[in-house]
Amino acid sequence: MVDIEQEINNSLKVLRNGGLLLYPTDTVWGIGCDATNEDAVRKVFELKKRSEAKSLITLACSVDMIEQYVAQVPPMAYELIEVNDAPMTIIYPGVDGLAANVVAEDGTAGIRIPMNEFCTRLIRKFGKPIVSTSANISSEATPKCFKEISEEIVKGVDYCVDPAVDASSTHKASQIIKLGVDGTVKIIRA
Repeated sequence: MVDIEQEINNSLKVLRNGGLLLYPTDTVWGIGCDATNEDAVRKVFELKKRSEAKSLITLACSVDMIEQYVAQVPPMAYELIEVNDAPMTIIYPGVDGLAANVVAEDGTAGIRIPMNEFCTRLIRKFGKPIVSTSANISSEATPKCFKEISEEIVKGVDYCVDPAVDASSTHKASQIIKLGVDGTVKIIRA
């Protein structure tokens, strides 16, 4: 049986040193790093061969953590988080404190509170949001499970969480909803 506490501690070392992590989320396997470290985020873009013009999703462990990085959380976000029963990423306006290359040109960023014990515990112990982008080269198919992840990605990260930790993933991408401070709601991915 996998020692989740040891996997969290190994992951924390990587995150604190600006490294890249390959880890299971509540959706698909992700490449992660400290979402406040611009150099670490740049490594994610390089590994994925992805343009920095495309923003990245981050994971936070709680509404309180989201409030630390979003100037004005739209009221609708609280309602959506409360009733949500499936992985949902919300694109928030007025983001501050995350790495510049995580935030979109319009000042927004996609943040999700994962429905996954491993992720939540890791982020809580780390004390900051982490990047969560699918574990694939840009434009290639998103792997649904660990065994579908390319060797290039596995070898390109500093630490790979034990695949046995992957117990609660849906194996499909989250829905994405963009909220405006003015109350606008736009569904980006259903």
